[in-house]
Amino acid sequence: MTSQDSSTHIRWYRTPLDRQTLARLNTRSNARGFAQTLGYMGLMLLTGSLALYAIGHWSWWVVVVIVFLHGTLGSFILNGVHELVHKSVFRTPMFNSLFVRVLAFLGWVNFEHFYASHMRHHQFTLHPPEDLEVVLPIRLMVGQFFQTGFVNVQGGFDVLKNTLRHARGRFEGEWENRLFPAKQPDRGRPVIRWARTLLGGHVVILVVSLASGWWLLPVLTSLIPFYGGWLFFLCNNTQHIGLQDNVPDFRLCCRTFTVNPLVQFLYWHMNFHTEHHMYAAVPCYNLARLHRAILHDLPPCPHGLRATWNEIAEIQRIQNTQPGYQHIAQLPRTDPSPLHFA
Repeated sequence: MTSQDSSTHIRWYRTPLDRQTLARLNTRSNARGFAQTLGYMGLMLLTGSLALYAIGHWSWWVVVVIVFLHGTLGSFILNGVHELVHKSVFRTPMFNSLFVRVLAFLGWVNFEHFYASHMRHHQFTLHPPEDLEVVLPIRLMVGQFFQTGFVNVQGGFDVLKNTLRHARGRFEGEWENRLFPAKQPDRGRPVIRWARTLLGGHVVILVVSLASGWWLLPVLTSLIPFYGGWLFFLCNNTQHIGLQDNVPDFRLCCRTFTVNPLVQFLYWHMNFHTEHHMYAAVPCYNLARLHRAILHDLPPCPHGLRATWNEIAEIQRIQNTQPGYQHIAQLPRTDPSPLHFA
């Protein structure tokens, strides 16, 4: 059964909203899209420029600190690609198409592959085998934080290997073969083309840097996703870990937490992850308003990364002795009769 042939249908629970409120929340804005996208890219441009200036002007350790900060910001490129893949950041479709390519190139993200996978993830969230983008249980160890949060050598090799494989038109594993079946080659062609674009573009950057002596250029561009990922790790791994699969309620399989405005901005507002799954057409910059509109119908939301990870650590502690354990979030109401399914 291919992804498009599936007859599975999930009647998801969504907190009821009146049409006017939902229409306002769904409104896309070019101005706010530029504020989010160019604001984020502007911070990266600032740290990258500072790093280039620091060479020959400041101490070596200052250069290292600035470069690491640049990587910390750049690690959130994946979240930008994610939002732009949803085509909800800008009102004008051309801007979504343009900036998803810019960010996907810098982040070594095959956005064509991600689009095919992620739309399935939203449609069948944590219902395997229809969704294999995220599969529970997820186990995270302290060692993984240090392995991937500072200099992620293995991650770099894996991305390069997969990009080379896709550029050759090879799809492997159950998930890829469901998304891009061999008997329907047209589905995989956009993935192949973008993989070749990634390889060709980053080779050009490397050649230019070697020819010009700008040795820091590929570090600030081609290597962005592979260092400084500590904050991204702490934010992005919260989304589904420890929660329930095979349930038709995003409040039980997605986690929302609140965080300070700067981290929320860098994370492209994905800390409101339950809200994002419940109403996926709402632009990221409207998710805080959506959160306030449905807060009465959500489980308790931890505030800050420390509280969030304390909650996750407790779940994982239980899973150490009870491998099948899944946390059941406390819902505001237990009577299923008034629930609205869509």
